[in-house]
Amino acid sequence: STLLILKHRLQANSERPAIQVCKDYGDLPQINCYPGQLNQVFMNLLANGIDALEESNAGRSYEELESKPNTIWIKTRVLTSNRVMVTIQDNGPGIPDTLHSKLFDPFFTTKPVGKGTGLGLSISYRVIENHRGKLYLDTTVAKGSSFVIELPIGE
Repeated sequence: STLLILKHRLQANSERPAIQVCKDYGDLPQINCYPGQLNQVFMNLLANGIDALEESNAGRSYEELESKPNTIWIKTRVLTSNRVMVTIQDNGPGIPDTLHSKLFDPFFTTKPVGKGTGLGLSISYRVIENHRGKLYLDTTVAKGSSFVIELPIGE
């Protein structure tokens, strides 16, 4: 449902081809959760990925973007008998190491003034924490970012 809401942001436009979304969904069991809250987390992470890709497109031609398309991967896996993992990864610019410790702080943003409030990742972190899960970052500058969510299955 989150991808449907963001569909307009993923489609091609005059500045870039469509952002490719690669889905690799494992067979997950049902988990006890607040689905609306988790959808908000997915929305925040996907929107941030789209923003990062669009920012990294500056100065690149349409042809360049076609040859190395903007891509977001969504992967789900069972980690252990009592935990699942959801990964949202992009091939954007990545996040410098100096910013990692601040990323989940309220009101911290890497976006220009007027483009973000700095609340999305902070709220997402709290939602996952309230679900007794973990949200963390795995990133390489110039290669992209992965946000990883781990959630308990049966608590």
